[in-house]
Amino acid sequence: MFFVNTAMTDISIGTAGLVALLGYLVVFFGLILLMVVIMIEGKIMVSKKKEQAAPAPAAVPAQAPKATAAPAPGSAGECKLYNVDDKTAAMLMAIVANKMGKPLNELRFKSIKEVA
Repeated sequence: MFFVNTAMTDISIGTAGLVALLGYLVVFFGLILLMVVIMIEGKIMVSKKKEQAAPAPAAVPAQAPKATAAPAPGSAGECKLYNVDDKTAAMLMAIVANKMGKPLNELRFKSIKEVA
């Protein structure tokens, strides 16, 4: 360390430029190497996620089955569900009502479809 400090006291502009350039090269090489490592890890995680993903549910026909029973009193009618179970539909309706700041009985949902 003492030798480096002594050697760098009286240097020319060209030598100082070379030292600065080498410093920049080392820093950028480290950044590029870090970027490559992160990209490789990202691709590994994506491939693991695809392997763990459950198989896609079977497609529901385009026409929802017609309700045979009359709607409950105070309801706004039927809501057609496409590729969505009842629990998820109820959760989505509650979230929309909460975000809009309106009671659920003042909103009308015509259909709910899962968008992939």
